[in-house]
Amino acid sequence: MFPDPQDALPLPPRPNLDQYKKRAKDLLKASQSLDPAAIRTWVTEWIASLVRLSSITLTPQLPVRIDHWTDELEKFARKELPQTTWGRTHSCVPPSEAERSQAATLTAAQFVIARAHGFESWPKLAAHIEAVTRTNSSVGSFEQAADAIVTGDIATLEKLLRENPDLIRAHSIRRHQATLLHYVSANGVEGYRQKTPTNIVEIADLLLRADADVNAIADVYGGSTTLALVATSIHPERAGVQEALMQLLLDHGATIDSSDSSAGSLVNICLANGRGRAAEFLAARGAHLDLEEAAGVGRLDLVSNYFDESRALRPNAPSIQMERGFLWACEYGRNNVVELLLQRGASLEKQANTGQTALHWAVIGGHEDTVKLLLDRGASLEARNVYGGTALDQAQWSAANGDPTIDYARIIALLKHRGAKP
Repeated sequence: MFPDPQDALPLPPRPNLDQYKKRAKDLLKASQSLDPAAIRTWVTEWIASLVRLSSITLTPQLPVRIDHWTDELEKFARKELPQTTWGRTHSCVPPSEAERSQAATLTAAQFVIARAHGFESWPKLAAHIEAVTRTNSSVGSFEQAADAIVTGDIATLEKLLRENPDLIRAHSIRRHQATLLHYVSANGVEGYRQKTPTNIVEIADLLLRADADVNAIADVYGGSTTLALVATSIHPERAGVQEALMQLLLDHGATIDSSDSSAGSLVNICLANGRGRAAEFLAARGAHLDLEEAAGVGRLDLVSNYFDESRALRPNAPSIQMERGFLWACEYGRNNVVELLLQRGASLEKQANTGQTALHWAVIGGHEDTVKLLLDRGASLEARNVYGGTALDQAQWSAANGDPTIDYARIIALLKHRGAKP
């Protein structure tokens, strides 16, 4: 559903419903324009206005970009507000006024604006605007508290909680329905609020001592607790507080293993999202590990137990777990597990629904020794990932877009030395 919660646009500090009604009329007018670029122009100007009014600084660390916002909102607006045939095809015969008026409705334009801000409907956006502009409203206080969390303003947060104790169990009226505690994760909520201040552990402790529900579910990624969001978030990891946050949540009763098997294992989700250290942390604190997860966190003893005396997989270990576990072992440099699984028949070419081969994953993880091991065992330099890229292509992409702490230049040099061609 458009948009993903983290792609929601920011509201201005003092939103005005009448101004939003005018915005909707202007969008409708743009959709009825004979100019095929009219919607793009409206989207560009509106987003620029929101960023300016909100005083948001969009740093490279935030998962939001103006060009992404613009492209996605334009596509959604064109889907919900179909322009006339003339506007799309430049037909020589312009449509009549009646034909243009039938192409879209004001209700559809309002719906586009509401969804762009992360609300399910125009009435919900209107109710939010009315609430945040009302003096001493709980909705307004919730928004102030969320901002206080992500900016590290613990004094303001304490004041808001004293004045309105019910905030601690309140949920956002945005579609994700996050609680204040979810905001400490810098994950799943509005992208412009995905920040980890230096005192975030102290802030989380304040919220938990105030009786925040540590296992409350936010409607993101199929339903997530704060622990799940912290464990899979890059922001607390980069800030060096991820493990302290997870330990604090566990100390207050956070559940590691969900009783809902459809939600997937948290360790597995960490591995699939590049959070290898978080996966290790959770495994060390009692998270259940199947073959895939044991391989990903480097537990050679557990991996060995999933094979019988004839080196065949036991019935409780599907082959897909071995295939995916092998890939995670390559990504996270678990070379002893890589060796064992190769001996047990792991494939160098299978991608196991991950889009990458073992060599690609070793490149992404930046493990030069694992890359050498796989090449020595016959991994193909020409095998391509789901994007059509070889291991060298992946290394070059990762050098420009991946983890800045990894020396991809060494990986690129190694691949070229082994015969990889650009």
